[in-house]
Amino acid sequence: MEPDLFTAAAEDRQEKDPSASPLAVRMRPRALDEVVGQQHLLKPGSPLRRLVEGSGGPAGASSVMLWGPPGTGKTTLAYVVSKATNKRFVELSAITAGVKEVRAVIESARRASGGFGKETVLFLDEIHRFSKAQQDSLLPAVENRWVTLIAATTENPYFSVISPLLSRSLLLTLEPLTDDDLRDLVRRALTDERGLGGELTLPEDAEAHLLRIAGGDARRVLTALEAAAGAALATHEAEITLETVEATVDRAAVKYDRDGDQHYDVASALIKSIRGSDVDAALHYLARMIEAGEDPRFIARRLMISASEDIGLADPTALPTAVAAAQAVAMIGFPEAALTLSHATIALALAPKSNAATLAIFAAQEDVRKGLAGPVPAHLRDGHYKGAAKLGHAQGYIYPHDVQGGIAAQQYAPDAVRDRRYYTPTRHGAEARYAEVVERVRERLGRQGGGPDPAS
Repeated sequence: MEPDLFTAAAEDRQEKDPSASPLAVRMRPRALDEVVGQQHLLKPGSPLRRLVEGSGGPAGASSVMLWGPPGTGKTTLAYVVSKATNKRFVELSAITAGVKEVRAVIESARRASGGFGKETVLFLDEIHRFSKAQQDSLLPAVENRWVTLIAATTENPYFSVISPLLSRSLLLTLEPLTDDDLRDLVRRALTDERGLGGELTLPEDAEAHLLRIAGGDARRVLTALEAAAGAALATHEAEITLETVEATVDRAAVKYDRDGDQHYDVASALIKSIRGSDVDAALHYLARMIEAGEDPRFIARRLMISASEDIGLADPTALPTAVAAAQAVAMIGFPEAALTLSHATIALALAPKSNAATLAIFAAQEDVRKGLAGPVPAHLRDGHYKGAAKLGHAQGYIYPHDVQGGIAAQQYAPDAVRDRRYYTPTRHGAEARYAEVVERVRERLGRQGGGPDPAS
């Protein structure tokens, strides 16, 4: 690390008075074995282990791109490398650094390598904030291994990092920390001398609330713990109560068990409120799930199901909206994902409703289960292989594009279900148009009757 005068002074002050640093900084792991979570990246022989262990030679450690949500350990992993490796370690932030600073680091690295045989590790935080030209300035150094780059980003690097730089680096994806990971971190902070040194205890309900509000973010949980601990110590309490945590983080503890009945009850209430077009109730249940720390991907999956199950063709834009929301949630995470989930929930709640697509596939599946299948009509069978014509396959098939109107009157369904009607469109929203179309098409196809009501 090559700190400037002010950084050096700050570090000296922190060494003399550790309490001057935030709890999250004091509890930063000093070795890979202290890192919580991300074990898939820390296996023997992994790029990060090889960086720490100084493995070199023709198969030396490559530059790496760390991609993950805030608070999952990107800066921590770089910090561990800086403490453990005997290489020069230089840290830059794309928020404050530019091409000038990058070139200065690269030139310094070349001199250190040529004059002293000393390799340089460059940690570049928030690389997605660099422009294309700024990222281009890194290419020669990475290509020639003048520096080993550790770049961190919370944005999808396939969209935010230039392809040449991405192709020269190993992309390592960090996952949100689990409750077990965060629990280990909190309990370590309570007892470790670098943390609270055993001065306070944390009951189970207060701990559970801290985990809920953390959202998989280690920095957030330690910041909240520090605030609650400060309040408890100020009033000479020996315990950090739930009430203390609620008061210091200004968030009430939501009664919600992500693995129990409440998880499914609230999720069910959300979907039923959307189905009932009560947008306000739907937003209430959405807020409860968000505030309880529910996985946003779970919520997004439920919305996608709702779009097909309860809306269908009454609003053909509902499913694309829900899918887009799920993709956005996967890319941005909380807290911003709350906006996307609200957007989709409102759109689905206010959309016209139809379960015709749901009933249609259920009715078709029921017939298949009853054995109403039968052979595919001969003229619809594959006729591309040698001998198919002798078997009568594909003979007499009418190509719809050769027919005026594009609808060829021929049998498509097997005999057993020839006249079954599975899709019964509603007259709600855009599905009214499909109702008119399906009757016109069935008439052109010469379909008779319809069999039982799919809803029966």
